[in-house]
Amino acid sequence: MTAPTPQGAPPARINYAQTLDMATKRVILFGVLLGLFLSALDQTIVATAMPRIAADLNGLNLYTWVTTAYLLTNTALVPIYGKLSDLYGRKPILMFGILVFLFGSALCGLSGEPFLGDLFGGGMMQLVVFRGLQGIGAAALGSVAFAIIADLFEPIDRPRYQGLFGAVFGLSSVIGPLLGGFLTDNISWRWVFYVNLPLGLIALAFIASKMPRLASGLQARVDWLGAALIIVFAVPLLLALTWGADGNYGWTSPTILGLFGLSAAALIAFLFAQSRHPSPILPLTLFRNPTFAWGAVARFLIGAGFLGAILFLSLYLVQVQGVSATKAGTATIPLTVGLIIGAIGSGQIASRIGRYKPLMLIGLVVAALGFFSLSTLNADTPYSAVVLRMVLLGLGLGPALPLYTTALQLSVKPWEIGVATSAGQFFQQMGGTIGTAVFGAVLTAGLTTNLATQFAAQAAAQQGTVATTLKGISAGIRSGSGENRNQDRNATPQSPEQIRATFAGLRRNVTQAIETGDREAIAAIQNNKTLPDEAKQQLTNIPAGGVAAGVTAGFGQAYNAIAAAVNSGDPARLAAAAANPQLPAELRARLAQIPAQALASPQARAQILAGIKQGLDAAAAAAARQAQQQALSAALKGVNDGEQVALLSARATKVAFAQTVASIYRYSIVVAALAFLATLMMPNLSMPTRQKGERMAPAHAEI
Repeated sequence: MTAPTPQGAPPARINYAQTLDMATKRVILFGVLLGLFLSALDQTIVATAMPRIAADLNGLNLYTWVTTAYLLTNTALVPIYGKLSDLYGRKPILMFGILVFLFGSALCGLSGEPFLGDLFGGGMMQLVVFRGLQGIGAAALGSVAFAIIADLFEPIDRPRYQGLFGAVFGLSSVIGPLLGGFLTDNISWRWVFYVNLPLGLIALAFIASKMPRLASGLQARVDWLGAALIIVFAVPLLLALTWGADGNYGWTSPTILGLFGLSAAALIAFLFAQSRHPSPILPLTLFRNPTFAWGAVARFLIGAGFLGAILFLSLYLVQVQGVSATKAGTATIPLTVGLIIGAIGSGQIASRIGRYKPLMLIGLVVAALGFFSLSTLNADTPYSAVVLRMVLLGLGLGPALPLYTTALQLSVKPWEIGVATSAGQFFQQMGGTIGTAVFGAVLTAGLTTNLATQFAAQAAAQQGTVATTLKGISAGIRSGSGENRNQDRNATPQSPEQIRATFAGLRRNVTQAIETGDREAIAAIQNNKTLPDEAKQQLTNIPAGGVAAGVTAGFGQAYNAIAAAVNSGDPARLAAAAANPQLPAELRARLAQIPAQALASPQARAQILAGIKQGLDAAAAAAARQAQQQALSAALKGVNDGEQVALLSARATKVAFAQTVASIYRYSIVVAALAFLATLMMPNLSMPTRQKGERMAPAHAEI
């Protein structure tokens, strides 16, 4: 006999876990997993194609908005879809989500096409709008899919299938970057969106043909006010956190403070509305349930730790290990492998032993150990050691994906499964966003301090120009004006070998420019970003033929002036030529000693000029060699100093990034410890066991 339930809940509902045969469940499960895979894949496959998209659509200024638009709509609508699935059934909401997602994917692929014209202002803005539409559909896929497990399977079986759902996210993080890169390089970036269409239609066919409505039986009117208020709460909050973390606005700017204020006002109004509505979007009574309340806190913290682990591990791999930005996603495959093993393994074990809390606690302990091991990373940690740390962290975080969802579902009434599941996801996603903003602020502050300290330490060990330059960089970083202060954190830094190769090429160009005056070599020097402007200016006025040719030409001009004075026969003109301070002293003395009578004879003048030319040629050759040697020595010293500064700067930056990322993982240990305490507060419930031979009478499953 079923006890009466509040908020219009039915006295009885179809138990689909006992009604449907296993073959039908597997078909439904395949369709749902495929739909969820599309949603998860879309978040990783697009990132790889974004540089090409921004270039083709000429929209670098909207680069981050392509991701932000998807995040905003996805996160804000998750709890709304969960409630709607409780009211109208999982099937219609899931099918609606897939259709909207596919429609949005098709439009994303068409962004910038001529027939769309200036709709929304152009190609990149079109993509931003259509990505927001994609997020509207993806929110239904994520929130409803996890709830379907509770409808299809008995509590004892749910963890093993929830583990499969967790593995989907790990698998998508491996396949996404690879597939995105392949499609972008070999076909078109538009296919990173079009690829969703055939897969989505297959998932839709399985769901439409085999899935029952999966209705909770709850009958109540929709809380549209609550739905609107939760959007007004979530969207400004996410915008403020995203813009603040990206540095688009200062944390105390009127824009950020205004968004926080609007979000806070909406939250107060939302809580008031939820307390009065008979069937609210997020029933506040759920928070009286200790499993739900503490589980939501734990998932919020895990969301912060999980997303922070991914983002800052990628940053470490790029800036310290030297992995390219496009390969950073695949470089975290060891973490993904650990996640998949942890998710599937914990689900299987929980289904066998009938208890989930011990596994959740063990997972958090392993995650804390993983964070601790990552907090010991330094600039010289080999990649193989990083791999072991990633696997350990993945094994710890993996159980969080299936087991917390199972715990929340078991703690609520059947007609609350949808809203409870989606609320858990909502808290986890909000934790990820807030955690990213907080850790991003820690990164910015820590990186500034560590960069200045490391450049100062390198300067203290050097002398001369190198020390002065490094001290200047350190002072610039502290004052906020240094180039390294705002460097692109997603750009792969040059390795020492690449720096040496760059400067070896620069030496060749400098040598060629000074010796031969080669115009191409001079142009290459002017385009080099590592040389200071003063050095470039010195190498700009090299004459054709090189420094030596310029000196020789100067002596030639001096000879012509002397020859004109001698041939004029005018002693005064010869005296003026002899006073030229640019001539060698010996030559000036000889010119001053030429008697006036000798200038009157053509034969004497010819003999005088022959001797002068012989002496000038010898002096020109010696001066040219000396000038070329001095110019080359000075230029190469500048290049060598520049190479030394570049190598030491790269080392200082590498050490500073390693120290900063390691410090973030020390904070992550605290986050994992708090999640452990929150989980410890959850009731130590065991999953209901299936009695041998027990089976409910079959009932009609509405499709």
